[in-house]
Amino acid sequence: MKKPFGFLRGSLVTQILIGMLAGIILALVSPSGAQAVGLLGNLFVSALKSVAPILVFILVASSIANHKKGQKTNMRPIVMLYLIGTFAAALIAVLGSFLFPSKLLLATTNASLSPPGSVVEVLHAVLFKMVDNPVRALMEANYIGLLVWGIALGVALRHASDTTKTVVSDLSYGITFIVRLVIRFAPIGIFGLVSATLSDPETGFSAFRGYAHLLTVLIGCMAVVALVLNPLIAFIITRQNPYPLVFTCLRDSGIPAFFTRSSAANIPVNMTLCKKLKLKEETYSVAVPLGTAINMAGAAVTITVLTLAAVYTLDITVDIPTALLLSVIASICACGASGVAGGSLLLIPVACSMFGIPNEIAMQVVAVGFIIGVLQDSVETAINSSTDVVFIAAVCKAEEQKEAAMAASAIKEN
Repeated sequence: MKKPFGFLRGSLVTQILIGMLAGIILALVSPSGAQAVGLLGNLFVSALKSVAPILVFILVASSIANHKKGQKTNMRPIVMLYLIGTFAAALIAVLGSFLFPSKLLLATTNASLSPPGSVVEVLHAVLFKMVDNPVRALMEANYIGLLVWGIALGVALRHASDTTKTVVSDLSYGITFIVRLVIRFAPIGIFGLVSATLSDPETGFSAFRGYAHLLTVLIGCMAVVALVLNPLIAFIITRQNPYPLVFTCLRDSGIPAFFTRSSAANIPVNMTLCKKLKLKEETYSVAVPLGTAINMAGAAVTITVLTLAAVYTLDITVDIPTALLLSVIASICACGASGVAGGSLLLIPVACSMFGIPNEIAMQVVAVGFIIGVLQDSVETAINSSTDVVFIAAVCKAEEQKEAAMAASAIKEN
């Protein structure tokens, strides 16, 4: 008997590439037909719009409700590095976007924009979105309100019975399954989006130039994170040449993650790498799975760059305080990204909402993210996964150096 949805199995990357190629060919051969299949792209974007809010709410509530207590104290410096690294990556993305601003081709004719005038207005809007009615937050895709309600519900459910927690966990699994199902239709949706975009007489193939520039900024920022930021953090912790460790992690963890495009699937790879590096098992056995959830430097870059691309496209002015606030929000969003392929893209509307960008436009940016996601998501996952081991190894080596110094000092005193 055939398994349900068996026709959706196979490499998503390969299918997206085929969808893009088919869209290009159709736009060249039959512009009118390409415009007609644009309906597929619109359906895909609408499906994303409908599933993203409930995904954010349920995943946040479930992850907090099922969080296990009693983590070891040696996890604290690793968790701090995870959070610092993610925030620093968002700052690098802000700087890269300021130096090389990207603009997209978005349908903004019928959208009503209400961009904030200053960071004070941004904070004012954020505060009121935080206390929004949860039902209205779901209906209007108020992601900030959904995050707050998800956190509050998750904290409350931590005191619930194991049966209740299991129900919440199962609900999270069900929503994630639906998201995976929607994303499996990405090749068809992207086929429609690429066809309609390239056959548009006003834009045509000029859209690809914008995508190439955007992808260059994204990968460039991620390269800075991998080759400059991570080595700098590792050097500060260990006071040793960090590049042998960094290159080992990129080779043994980053390359497999690039092709699997899943940090969760790369957990066994990272465990094996940590064992190869002779790190403490009681540390990496907890730190590696935790890193797949909160160490999201690549996701922070993606959310920041794509959000600022939308901001520049809409000619919204961004000052330094607002950019710093965006870095904070992008870091928080990155830590809440789901484990599905393209999970970070679904949180872009959260960051866009602080600029008053409506959900209709934000989801178009998400769709652009899926178009360039063939490379973007692979590089993002490689950065996220390899950074986990870099930080774990740096902390473990620093601990070893400290213990060795204490032992040497004790011998010297005796």
